[in-house]
Amino acid sequence: MSAQEERDALTPPTALYDHALRLLRESPDGVPTRRGFSLPRKTATPRQSATGDDPLSPDEAKSAVREALSPLPDDPATLHHRFGRLGVQDHHSRLIGPLVAGLPLPPEQTEVARTLARRLIRTGTTALTVTAGIALLRRLGEPEDVPCLSVLGLFRELARPVADALDVLDRQAAAVVRLAGYAHCAELRPLVRALWAGDRQAVRPELVALPASPRFVSGTVARLIAEASRLPGLLDDHPRDTGLLARAGALLVRMACSCDDPACLLACRDVLRVYDSVVSRAALLPPTLDNAAMLLSLALDLSSGTGVLLDWPPGRRAALLESLGRVLAEPRWAVAGATASEADQRPRADWIRRTGRRPFRHPARPDRFRIEVVSGDPADREPVEARVLIDGRPVVPALFGRGPAHSPEYLLDEGRLRAGPEPREVQLAEARCTEGCCGALYVTIRRDADQVVWENWRRTMPDSREPAPESPTHRFDASDYDAEIARAEADRSWSWRARSVARLIKAGLIENPDLLSRWDASQGWISSGFDDPDTAVVTFWYVPGLASGSPERPDSPVHFRWVVPDDGTPPEAQAAAALHRLAEEDPKSYATVFGGSRERVEELGFPWPGNA
Repeated sequence: MSAQEERDALTPPTALYDHALRLLRESPDGVPTRRGFSLPRKTATPRQSATGDDPLSPDEAKSAVREALSPLPDDPATLHHRFGRLGVQDHHSRLIGPLVAGLPLPPEQTEVARTLARRLIRTGTTALTVTAGIALLRRLGEPEDVPCLSVLGLFRELARPVADALDVLDRQAAAVVRLAGYAHCAELRPLVRALWAGDRQAVRPELVALPASPRFVSGTVARLIAEASRLPGLLDDHPRDTGLLARAGALLVRMACSCDDPACLLACRDVLRVYDSVVSRAALLPPTLDNAAMLLSLALDLSSGTGVLLDWPPGRRAALLESLGRVLAEPRWAVAGATASEADQRPRADWIRRTGRRPFRHPARPDRFRIEVVSGDPADREPVEARVLIDGRPVVPALFGRGPAHSPEYLLDEGRLRAGPEPREVQLAEARCTEGCCGALYVTIRRDADQVVWENWRRTMPDSREPAPESPTHRFDASDYDAEIARAEADRSWSWRARSVARLIKAGLIENPDLLSRWDASQGWISSGFDDPDTAVVTFWYVPGLASGSPERPDSPVHFRWVVPDDGTPPEAQAAAALHRLAEEDPKSYATVFGGSRERVEELGFPWPGNA
C-alpha cells in the first residue's frame, strides 16, 4: 500500500451532505452550479471484480438489497457493512426506492425508522446509504427534513429520488431542486439563484425578465418554474403587474405545447388558478403582438388541446374560452397585427388574422366526433395539427403524449380518416423524434352498416415499461362522421399561401409523378418551410438510372431540397409555375443537396452542403 493509500485508508470519508454543503459554499453566490454537482468518486466495494464488472446478476442484486434492508438496522454503520458484505454497489441504488416503499413498517417502528433515515442522509458517505435514507423519508419525512434533502438533491445522481421524496413533503422545494438540474442555459440562472436563496422579492422581477422562447423554456421547465415560484400566489400578490401576467400566460402556453408531454400541464399543481388569473385579467394586458399570440394560443389549447383534459369545474373552461373571445374581439387587439412591420413579425400577424376566431366557433352538431385543424404560433415554430376530438376530448394528448397529432395533409388530404368497406389502421400521431425512438399512436377504422367504428387502439412505445392507456371502441353515426370528414377536408381557412403552394405542388406530383422520375428523382417531403413558413419546400431523392429502371446504388440516394419563396401571387399560379419548371428543367440544377452519403454526393459531382 502506498503512502497516499495509507492516508486515504486512515481518513474517515466525508458525509455526502457535508460534501454538498462545502461545494455550495465554494459556488458563486452560494447557489448550485449549472446542472448540479457530481458525487465524489468511490473505491470499489470488496466484492467488485478487478475488471469493474458487476458480480451480481439483476435478480441477485435485488435479493441482496432486500436482505440488507430487512430488518432495518439500528444505525447507518450496520447498513453500510451489510451492503459491503452482500456485494451491493452504488449503481444498485436505483433498486432501493421500490424495495423501501414495500418494507413493512409497524407503527411502533415508525419513529425508529425516521431517526435512522435522518442519520443516513446526514452522515451517509455512499450513494447507497444516503439513497436508503431518502427513500425512508419519502414515506416518513416531515417538513424539517426539507432543507437537508434539498441540499442532497444538488447531486445529479441523487436528484431524482430527492425530488420524489420532496414531492410528498414540499412540492415547491421539489421544483426548485429539479429546476437547478434543468437550468442548463445562462438565461435561467438568475431565476434559479433567486429561488434557491428563497428571495421572494427577487423572484418576481427575474421571472418577468425570463425569455419565454422554447429555446430556453420547455414544457417541463415551464411547469417547474410555475411550481418553484408559487406562481398562483405571485399573481394574487401582484394583480395589476402586466409583465408578470404576460409571463404567466407564456408559461401556460409552453406547458400546453403539443410537442411536449401532456403531464407538463396536467401535473402542474394549482394550474387552474393560473388560468383563472391570466384570463380574468387579460383585459389589463397591452395589445402587443406577443400578448395577442399568447392569448390566442391559450384559446386554441382550451378549445381542442391538452388544456381540455384538466379537471375543470362544470362550465369553467367554456367560460374562460368565452372571456378570451370577448377580449380578443376588442378593436384594440386588431392593432397588434396591423402594426407588425418587421419581416419576422409578418408571419405571426398573418397567423393571428386568419386564426383569431377559430377557437371560438361552436360546432353545428354535438361534438361526438370532431376534427380541429390547428396551426400554432409560427414564432414558436409550432406544428399544424389535425386534432381529433371524441366526446369533446382530444385523443392524441389523452392516449399518447409523445408528439403532436399528424398534419391535415397527412390525415385529411390523403383520405386516411375516411371509413371504407375494409378495416384500415391509421397512425394518428408519431413521436417528435421518430416512432422507432418513442413510439406512435394507431387506431383501426372501419365501416359497419350505418356506423363508423374506431377500435383496436395501439400505442407503440419501444423499450417503455409504461402501460398503454386503454381506449374503448367508439361508434359514430356514419352520416355524421362522413359529413365531419368532408367539412374538415374542405376547410382551408387555417392555411396560408406558402402552405397552399406546397399542397398543390404535392398534389401535382402525385397526379403526374413523371415530372420527377424523368430526372431520376422520386418525391420526398413537401410542405411549408420550418425555418421560414413563407416558403414552400420540395425535397426529392436522386438515384442515377431510376428513370430507365436500372437504378445505380438505390440504397445511397442523394437528398435535394428546393425552396420556393412566396412571390405574393395566388397559390394556384405559384404551384403551376413550379410544376412547369419541374417539367422543363432538371431540378438538380437549381435545388441544393441536404443529405445522403457525402462520398456518393461528391462522386456524382455535387457540392456537399457548406462546401459550395
